[in-house]
Amino acid sequence: MHYPNMDSIILAPLRSCSYMAVLSTLRPSNKLLQILFILLILRTRLITLPKDSFERLRDATAGKRLSAAELTAVLQQIYIKERDGSKTLLVPYRNRLAKVSIHDTAADILASNAKHFPLQSSDSQKSKGLLDPKFVRALRALLFHIAIPSWKSKEAFILAVHSFFLVARTVLSVAVARLDGIIVRDLVRADARGFLRGLGLWFALAVPSTYTNVMIKHLQSTLALRIRTRLTRYIHDLYLSKYPDLRYYRLGLGVGAKRDLSGEGQDTGNAGSIEGVDQYITADIEAWAEGVSGLYGNLMKPTLDLVLFTSQLSRSLGLRGTILLFGTYYATVRILKAVTPAFGKLSAVEAKLEGDYRAGMGRLGREGEEIAFYDGGARERDILTRAYMNLIRHVNSVYKIRIAYEWTEDYVIKYLWSAAGYGLIAVPLLFTRRRRPAAQFGSNPGSSLSASSDGNEVIASRTETYISNRRLLLSLADAGGRLMYAYKDVLELAGVTERLYSLVSSLYAVKPVSTGSNFPSSSGDITNNIIGLEHVDIGTPAQGTSLNESHILSDSAESVHVKSQSVLIRDLSLWLREGSGEHLMITGSNGVGKTAIARVLAGLWGPSNENGKVFRPQSLMVVPQRVYMPVGTLLDQVIYPDSYADFLEKDMSIEPRGGGSGNNIRDILESVFLSYLPEREGGWSTRKEWRDVLSGGEKQRMAMARVFYHRPKFAILDECTSAVSSDVEGRMYQHARSLGITLITISLRPSLMKYHTQVLNVLGDDTGRWTLAHIGQDAVLTPMAEAEGDEGELWLGFNKEIASLERTLRKVDGWDKRLKELNTLLKT
Repeated sequence: MHYPNMDSIILAPLRSCSYMAVLSTLRPSNKLLQILFILLILRTRLITLPKDSFERLRDATAGKRLSAAELTAVLQQIYIKERDGSKTLLVPYRNRLAKVSIHDTAADILASNAKHFPLQSSDSQKSKGLLDPKFVRALRALLFHIAIPSWKSKEAFILAVHSFFLVARTVLSVAVARLDGIIVRDLVRADARGFLRGLGLWFALAVPSTYTNVMIKHLQSTLALRIRTRLTRYIHDLYLSKYPDLRYYRLGLGVGAKRDLSGEGQDTGNAGSIEGVDQYITADIEAWAEGVSGLYGNLMKPTLDLVLFTSQLSRSLGLRGTILLFGTYYATVRILKAVTPAFGKLSAVEAKLEGDYRAGMGRLGREGEEIAFYDGGARERDILTRAYMNLIRHVNSVYKIRIAYEWTEDYVIKYLWSAAGYGLIAVPLLFTRRRRPAAQFGSNPGSSLSASSDGNEVIASRTETYISNRRLLLSLADAGGRLMYAYKDVLELAGVTERLYSLVSSLYAVKPVSTGSNFPSSSGDITNNIIGLEHVDIGTPAQGTSLNESHILSDSAESVHVKSQSVLIRDLSLWLREGSGEHLMITGSNGVGKTAIARVLAGLWGPSNENGKVFRPQSLMVVPQRVYMPVGTLLDQVIYPDSYADFLEKDMSIEPRGGGSGNNIRDILESVFLSYLPEREGGWSTRKEWRDVLSGGEKQRMAMARVFYHRPKFAILDECTSAVSSDVEGRMYQHARSLGITLITISLRPSLMKYHTQVLNVLGDDTGRWTLAHIGQDAVLTPMAEAEGDEGELWLGFNKEIASLERTLRKVDGWDKRLKELNTLLKT
């Protein structure tokens, strides 16, 4: 291994030896100046030498450095699939490779925890502190079913070790208080040997005490990080669920708005209202993990201090001092409880406003180009400024509310407790112990020395008691203060707990879309070869349609399930079978529900009627008009949603290899006329913001490349070639048909009709009517034929139009002959 400063490191001792030889010939004064001069020259090496030595030692023990090619491969691969179903995440760090094992949350665990997270309404009239059974239930569900799932988990072990150090810190505090009194007692006695012995014990206790303090902070931070990781992974597994759950999509359909559970037209809270999920998963989880881990130490340590310190003080305070001590406790609690604001609600509102402002900034980053086209910077600035000012006004109001509370809190904790401490210290000195009368010391002349010695002993004993009790009282006041501060932390934690519980309960409340009855079991796997609808009403889902009603816990007996607001298409029936050569084109004017059909077939929406049936095969791919470009390399854009590990499992290659064609990414890009992209963008491993790099037509062709890569049995193409030229569009459709993919196309382009065998026309006349025609046949399938009359036939006169075009084409030869005659006459 080569080091750039190796020459200077080797020559530095030689140069130092030559300098020393020169120094031996100089006088002492000149030697001193020369030494200073040499130190100035070598000051850089003297400073950096320890760092360089540490780096060399770390390089020798940390393992092999990754080369540029290996680093690129690691960034491409991301993770390795293990045999047990887990994944090993590859994390490059300082040009080295770190491996992290990732285990997905088991499906049975997710299902079993659902009963612990019922939806609960939020009552605006409840206590200002939010310390009610609902908060306790929410905290227990999050803490003992997600954050610390069992006592055998690593989080439980860290918590046990943290508890040990908290107990050790309290025991050491008592020992330090006693030792403090002993040292002062020996000092008053003028006992040098005892004083030095006490100092030795003081330094000995300092070692475990400082180590305990450091470990408490370290374990608290580690526990917070572990809880955050556990909660984040759990919510990721729940939120980013696969079909048929798709909670990340359906959460906004059914749980995205507030619901009136009271029946009086008043908002009862935000139960199930989820807006700005990114704020919940990022900032709220972090705040909750920090709050829970810190709250445990801030509650257990002061509580243990109060118990131990009170028991120690009661021995010297007596009955009156103990009663006064508990009276101080009671008065402090009553005063602070009377002046404590609703920190839980204030914290929840602040988190919501912070999420609104963050969502606005994220929207501006995602839609920057569209906003720039409209020159909408001023308008977006107003929107963001309004969201920011709402947040600032709320934060300022919280600061104003805290003035009175913090003033009272500081007064009680600092001054009331200090005054009570002085009173408690005075109890054993003024009331419990009595001065010994002078007669007890004797009346003989030789008794003066004994009296003086006994007097010093009494003073030393009182001093020891005073110092020890004062140290314990100071620690007790600190514990009481931290306990009072912890009460405020509990209230703030309640607000974050309510938000996180509402997120998890709402995710559990989202139910999969019903597809109606399925084929009889005797048909076997026939459902995977057929896509279709049978007597399905298609409409836009209303708020509440994706909620699981049996999962809602509310005091109201009214149902919160809301039916679809409007039906776009009624009684729709269509069938397509794999390998039959049938392809469907869906047409109609804008806004009539063409894309809604695709959503129902894809399983995103359910039928609006109960007796409708949806037959969805497993091998289905939907390509929307707006192409999604994920974060990653150029290869990732083609194979999405597959990962690189999935790509390797399919035994495909990037470049062509011996054998057949089409089983590599290069040929796939060739089929969509994008084979120039790797050379233009810098290779397959290039990482860019592809949403901005590729043009609209290139992104749509990339979406078709994904279809050719996955080769599904059925593909729904929703205006996915609107930005592609007609000739390229036709070749891609021909290639898709040659791969055996059954196409369902949503488009208004008549040129695409020749690639399909059926045409579904949605009339869009607010009656939900539709017609289904087979191109080249006279039959038109429609459930409303008797209501359509002649007008309906005119709407769907595709066959008549085809016959008219054929008659026109027969006249082409005559027109061409006439054109030649006219050209001949013009030449003459």
